[in-house]
Amino acid sequence: MVTLLCLSLLGLACLLLAWIDFRQGIIPDWLNLAIAALGAMHAAALGGVAFLAEAIVEAAIIGGAVWLLHRLYFMLRGLQGLGLGDVKLLAASALWVGATGIPMQLLVASLTALLAAVGLQLGGQAMTRQTALPFGPFLVLGLLITLALQQSGWLD
Repeated sequence: MVTLLCLSLLGLACLLLAWIDFRQGIIPDWLNLAIAALGAMHAAALGGVAFLAEAIVEAAIIGGAVWLLHRLYFMLRGLQGLGLGDVKLLAASALWVGATGIPMQLLVASLTALLAAVGLQLGGQAMTRQTALPFGPFLVLGLLITLALQQSGWLD
């Protein structure tokens, strides 16, 4: 029952996050925190305290690694690649899909963002290297698809 409630609330949170990031270009901290809290509750319901502790450690490592990439990109290019909301979302996502699910989430997010950019270009919108495209909606799509693949047994 708890897992179904967590999954349902995750779906709603992902929809809200995608809408806010698409419209305002920002991912609110409270929404990332809600996704993380739901992921922690889900992990505890699935595997108890030990599983939850492992999930929290993985989320911290993912968050730290992505934050480091965020900083390195800014230092090298002088531009923001990922926003801090995206970094926090990936850390929160790790509570749901684990460290092994993050690469698939990023693959799905990157491919769908690329398809969206191609669609915008074909639709007549000028796309340059500096064109900003909110990545949050694609990250939540990647999260939901990765989670569905894990639940169905397609991913470990």
